[in-house]
Parts: sequence; C-alpha cells; structure tokens
Amino acid sequence: MKRIFLLIIVICAAITAKAQLPGGGGGIVGKISGTVIDSLTKKPVDYATISIFKSGAKAPINGVLTDEKGNFQINNLRAGKYKITVSFIGYPTKTYDPVETTASKPDNNMGALVIAPSARALKEVQIVGQVPLIENRIDKIVYNAEKDLTAAGGNATDVLQKVPLVSVDMNGNVAIRGDQNVRVLINGKPSGATSASLSDVLKTIPADQIKNIEVITAPSAKYDAEGSGGIINIVTKTKNASGISGSVSGGVGTRQNNGNINLNYNKNRFNFSANLGGNLTWPQTSSTIFDQTIQTPAIPANGTNPAVDAVDTHNFGTSSSRIKRHGARGSLSAGYEFNGFNSINSTLSLNDGGFNLDGSGINTRDNNLDATKSLEYTSNSLSHNKFQGFDWNIDYTHKFKKEGHEITISGQWSHSIINTDYQNTYTALNPSQKGVNDGKNNEYTAQADYTLPISKVLKLEAGGKTIQRRINSVYDIFNTDTQGDNGVRDSLNSNLYDYTQNVYAGYGVLTFTLPKSYSILVGGRFENTQIKGDPKNPFQDPKNPAYQALEPFSQSYNTYIPSLTLQKAFGSNTIKLSYSKRIQRPSLQVLNPFINRSSVQAQSVGNPNLAPEVSQTVELNYNTFIKSSVLNFSVYYKNTKNLIESIASPLTEVINDKEVVGTRSVSNNIGQNNSIGASFFGSIQPFKILTLRANVNVFTYNPTVYDQYLGFVSQDALKTRLMSTMFGSAQVTLPNNFIVEAFGFSNSARRTIQGTSPAFGIYAFGIKKQFMDKKASIGFNTVQPFAVNKAFNQNISSPGFTQSSRTQFPFQSFGITFSYSFGKISFKAPNPTQKKKGVNNDDQIQGGDQTGGAPAGGR
Repeated sequence: MKRIFLLIIVICAAITAKAQLPGGGGGIVGKISGTVIDSLTKKPVDYATISIFKSGAKAPINGVLTDEKGNFQINNLRAGKYKITVSFIGYPTKTYDPVETTASKPDNNMGALVIAPSARALKEVQIVGQVPLIENRIDKIVYNAEKDLTAAGGNATDVLQKVPLVSVDMNGNVAIRGDQNVRVLINGKPSGATSASLSDVLKTIPADQIKNIEVITAPSAKYDAEGSGGIINIVTKTKNASGISGSVSGGVGTRQNNGNINLNYNKNRFNFSANLGGNLTWPQTSSTIFDQTIQTPAIPANGTNPAVDAVDTHNFGTSSSRIKRHGARGSLSAGYEFNGFNSINSTLSLNDGGFNLDGSGINTRDNNLDATKSLEYTSNSLSHNKFQGFDWNIDYTHKFKKEGHEITISGQWSHSIINTDYQNTYTALNPSQKGVNDGKNNEYTAQADYTLPISKVLKLEAGGKTIQRRINSVYDIFNTDTQGDNGVRDSLNSNLYDYTQNVYAGYGVLTFTLPKSYSILVGGRFENTQIKGDPKNPFQDPKNPAYQALEPFSQSYNTYIPSLTLQKAFGSNTIKLSYSKRIQRPSLQVLNPFINRSSVQAQSVGNPNLAPEVSQTVELNYNTFIKSSVLNFSVYYKNTKNLIESIASPLTEVINDKEVVGTRSVSNNIGQNNSIGASFFGSIQPFKILTLRANVNVFTYNPTVYDQYLGFVSQDALKTRLMSTMFGSAQVTLPNNFIVEAFGFSNSARRTIQGTSPAFGIYAFGIKKQFMDKKASIGFNTVQPFAVNKAFNQNISSPGFTQSSRTQFPFQSFGITFSYSFGKISFKAPNPTQKKKGVNNDDQIQGGDQTGGAPAGGR
C-alpha cells in the first residue's frame, strides 16, 4: 500500500510542476463551433454532417451532427489550421479552409454557416463507413466484436470462440494456436481476479461490454516476457462523444441472460465514463461417466516373501451435477488534460462473480482378486465458489514539444478475494469431507514508458517496470460422517500458504522506417524474477507417520528476451518475418506443495521446484487486400523447453482407516516440444450482400520427454500428432436494415504426454433488425438448435492405470437481444498504431481455479 501512495505523491508533484511551466498554454485544447442555416428558409438545418480535416488533408479526423437548432461543436482540438465541410442530403457540400485556432484563442465560433439546396434535389443516398470485423495490423490481429451480431447476449468466452487463432475448450480455457499459456488483459491491463480462475472471470463479462479483442502472437520486447502462447487484450466499449452519450443493451435466453449500461461524458479537456454489466445463467445439468482401472503389478516370490499376484482395481461411476453462475463487472474512468503537454487518467474496475455446484453419483469398485473388496456406494457434492475484487490504476503522460516524444508513468493496485467451500460425502469407501479455502491476492505495479522519435527513420521506445505479488491461501479441511456432520479437523490436509513473487524488468525497442516500404522492429528485454513460498501446517503432529515436512522455498532467475520483426509492404500486400522469445512462470496453483484430496480418486499436488517454460517462435506472415476481401497466411515454428505438464500415477493410501485407490497428478518440467504450424484467416465478399469468413490453424504436438519421465508414458504418446482449430461464418445484409448470420467452429482433441482432452465445436444462427436510424436494434440468436447436449471425452493412460470420462453438457440455447444508443456521438477514429499507455501485466501461467471443490465441469 505504501508503494501506491508514494507513486501518487510522485505523480501529483510531477503534474503540479509541469502544469506551472511557462509556455505550457501553447498546448491548450479548444473547440470549433457554429450554426448551419438554410439559405432559403433561414431555418436551422438539423442532422447536417460536420467533418473536420487537417487543412489541405483528404481524410477526416473527426465529425459531428448538428442538433435540432442547427448547432454543432467539435471539442478537443489543438491549435492549428483545419478544414471544415458541411454536407446534407439535397445540398452540395460546402467547404471552409482554413479555420484556425491558436494558443491565445483556442475556441473558434464560426457563427452562421449558410448552405443552399442544389438546383436538382439529390436522391437520398446513405453512405456508411464501417470498420471491418477483422483487422490485421503490424503487431496484432483485431476482432471488432461490436460488429458481430451473434455475439449479443453471450459472454466474453462466446466472443473469444470466434477470434482468429484463438480457441476455447469446454471449461472455458483459452488458447492461442493450441497453447493455453496465454495472458489475458482487459483494456491493456491485468485483472486481479484472473490470477485465480481466468475461465470463470471471462464468463462474467457480458459480450455487449466488448468493443474488440486484440491477439498478439509475437509480442515485442516492450511487452512482459510471460505468456508463451501470446497475449489477448479485451477492449471494452467507450465512446468519444461530445457531451453525454451512452447505450443500454442486453439479452434474455434459455441458457444465460445479461445486461449492460454504458455512460460517457466528454467535453474539452475532461472525460468521464461509467460502465456496469452483469451475466446470469440458468441452472444447467450435466452428466458424467467415469471409468478408472488401477493396475498393481505382480511381485515374484523371493527367498523371504511369497509371490504377489497382479491386482486390478476398477472404479466406475455415473454422476450428474447442476451448476449456476453469476457475475458482474463495473468500471469508472476519468481523464483530464491540464494542457497540451500533461494529462492524467485513472480507472477503477470492480468485479464480483461465482458459481454454485450441486452433484450426486452412483459408484462401484471391483477387485479382480478379492470379491469382498467390491462394493457399490453413492456420493453427494456441494460447492460454493465466489470471487470479487478491484483493479485501480492511474497514468500520467507528459508530452514534449516534438510530435510523438513523450513519457508515461503508471501505477496499478489489483486486489482479489477468492472463497470456496465444498462438501463431499460418501456412503462407503471414500472419506467424507468438508473444506473451506480462502485466498487473497494483492498485486502492485509501477512502470515508466518513454518514446522518442529520433528521426523520420528511427523511433526509440524504452521503459522499466516492477510487479510485486503477495498471495495468501488458507485451507481448512474437516472429516465428517456420511451426512456431512460432526466435522473433525483433518490435520494432514489443512494448511496455510504464503507466496511472494517480485519481477523487475527493463526494455528497449528500436523501430526503423526505411525506404521502399521496409520496416524493422528490434528490441530486447531483461527480467529478474524472485519467488518465495512458505507452506505451513500448524495442525500436523510430527509423530504422525503421514506427516509432511515442508520447508520454505525460494527461486531467483534472470531472463533475456530478444525480439525482431522485419516487414515489407508492396501495394496492398504485406509480408512479415518475426522472431520472439517468451517465458511462462509457474504460478501459485502449480507450485503449491500441499496435496489436494478434494477428489480422492484423482488427487493433485504442486511442485515448488518447477522452472519456467521458455519458448522461441519464428513466424512468416503474408497479408493481402483484394478489393473488399482480406486474406492472411502464416507459417511458424515454435520450440518450448522446460515444458510444464501434469503427470498422473497410480496411488494407494489409507485415509481415516479407509483404503483409497486412485491417481495423483504432479506438475513437472517433462521435456520440450517442437511444433510446426500454419494458419489462415480471410474475409471475402462474393456479392454485395454476402460476406464469408474463415479461420483455420493446424499445428503439431511433438514432445521429447526427459528420461526420468519415460516410465510414466507409453511410446504411442510420443508420436507426432496433428491438431487443429477451424471457424467459418456467413453474414447476409438484407433490405430494411435486417442482418442474418450463421457461424460454426471445431477444435480437435488436445494431446498431452498421457492422453487427450476433449474436442469441442458448436454452431449458431442469428438475425438482427436495426431501426431508429440504427440507434436501436432487436435480435434473435440460437446456439445448437438441433441438439441439446454436447459430448466431451477425455482419456488418460500410462503404465499402471487407464482413465476415461465422458461428459454431456447442455449448450443449446435460444435468446432475444436488444440495444439502444443515445446522445450525439462523434466518429473520431482511433489511431491504430497508437501505443497503449499504462500498466500491462501480460504474465503468469493460468493455472486451474484454486478451489477445494469439484471442477466446474462446463460453462
């Protein structure tokens, strides 16, 4: 907390000093205003289009519509010469050039602008400039979700399923090109809640809050080194409006419901925005068949002991679970430009969400040698999971006199609380338990970013950053009777865990803009990481044979991250070659050395000795525009060392005088993976009313396993495997502002060294009607209309055991969506190359949710 207060004092002092500098008034922003009048009627012309250009330029930089009294006002203009055009149906466009504002007179009231109707009234022609659904920029792919009609009524997970190169599995885990080590940001900044369960947080964000999603597969050195798969940045909606504007949207359906309200105020040098959205699912019931065989090998007789026969223990179960989710997210943002050189912005984001799970099952256990050990029993489970927190950041920017020369100082405090309580009861065999897990996460970030255009050819970017993470986890576990009562503390499994991670980083990037449309981006980043973990169990008796003697652990390591991008543009074609190096630090979830026995037949434990994954990627990309179509092709090679995967092995142990036979999974650096891949995405318009889009990514999984882990895998698992993600959509624009869209995607099964995770695919249809000059709309969406459930199959095997599960989860839904926008909104287009300011913590491997209960089992 002291770090944040110190940062605020430094920023405020810097602001005060800069605001008092002489000559600072030269950068004051002002406005241009006036009134449009009809030359014949002498009446004001409402809804006339006012466009503003740099004097002599051809492309507008902003624009507004006149109000019912013919008045207009364009704010946030720096001193300079501009061109103003006035256009309206039936009137020739009238141009005023130059229209000048100065530092001494920043506001220019043009008075009455008189326009005369043409001799022949023009037939009504409507020209609408649209942002494409998919954009390919120099360093990222942008998916403009607000242009996607089938996204309405869903959540962030639903939108991500349609983003090029991105895939989402049945549990909401996100991957880029098949790699789940992805860092997800919201408005360029991390959310503290994602440190515990990214998939759950994404399901709480209504799709109507999302403006676009950026995918960065080869981040430059200015980005944090973490996230071997890449970076996904979810940008929420804001409107650059003069005055007050906003929107209301939502959806009601058979699977989930959501709502969102957005309010914006922007005048002269001050801007403010507020957003509130929520998501609520109806209870959804899934069913699972679980089949596990544990093989204990035979032991031949020796001089002392008799022979022991091989034993097969077979665990089989059918279960059903009912899950209900809820979530809400709100934000308040404000910014102020003191003058043309100094500005400050701050955002406070709040989140709250969770899910409840209620399940039951019928189970059997068989033993091939001892029929008395075969029995049938029932199980019941309850789980309540809740997460909440906030992210507060503040950014101060000072711009120097030279265009593009600036420095930004930023700070952020992320705070999250995760609470889980669960109860698992069994009528026989397995021990019944209650558990409570309370987690707290505080993350403090400070950084500075500096940009200097040295010449027309060369630009320098440099900066420094520190992230200080403080995580605390308390696990209280109690053994109960078969009804879940009479709890007695389980001293073996109850634990406390304190975790500290400090990251210190500095970077430098050079961008060369060369003749003949060549450009080069080269950079380097150095990071130092310091980790400390302190596991404690004050309830254990050291004399207990099962006593776990755990010691505090620490790690410190340095990482150098180079990056290089070469690009050549020729006409409407671009070819790009890039190299990037990334790391993936193991997080709390995979480092925690305590054994998680919430599912006694499928236990898990962390490994405090894990090293970070290190990946290196080389990619060749080609992009072309053909009239209204865009085509993008890539081939890439990726090498990952210290690959982190979970290895399960057979286990027999006694808990509360009950023999438990199952598996225990441990995260390990199992080896390395060499992957070759190719991707394509494109958008074509064969007819004026029809747009077709497709996205295909194919890549290999080819692990090389370290010798010490070869005994846990079969040779078949080491073969090269081909995996893929595919997406396709079609959109038809009909008369009277009707739009129809259909889409579908398919993700192949994912391989690990011990098996496969489920394949996943869905299809959907939607129709939307716009009215009130496209300020309002109503639509209908359906997902999986011809099938209620989706099947997900998972298989794991190694010497000593085989395990499979088959889950049926309901995905079918029907829903109605609506939206309404109000206020007079300008059409200022954001600069696509503008660097995002502020905190950008794109790091940390996303582990599963750190809860004591059963997994969510679906969406």
